[in-house]
Amino acid sequence: MFTHVLLVDEVNRATPRTQSALLEAMEERQVTVDGETRALPDPFFLVATQNPFEHVGTFPLLEGQRDRFALVVHLGHPDRATERELLLGTGGNEALSQLSPVISPPGLAAAMAAVRQVHCSPPWPTI
Repeated sequence: MFTHVLLVDEVNRATPRTQSALLEAMEERQVTVDGETRALPDPFFLVATQNPFEHVGTFPLLEGQRDRFALVVHLGHPDRATERELLLGTGGNEALSQLSPVISPPGLAAAMAAVRQVHCSPPWPTI
């Protein structure tokens, strides 16, 4: 949990207790274990996937829990060629070694602070 970006795959397969811990991290930017609370690094960003097709053995998030997620993306099924690459395991593993960061954690924190400084006025009333 103590990272800047956390990927949780198939969050609906996690137990309710684990889901609760993830929601605490997202909402309060902290983790509590055995009564001891520790702050998460800033910035902290959680990305979670959910398997909507198989519901056996899952613990779906309640509506009140899903509101903590900024967006929901439905990917659908891949095309035939992409599905073949996925099944053969040739879908870009070599590209992982070529990845490099596009921004540092302090740079991201500064960008987030700058966004918070933007003022948005309400629209003019229409007559």
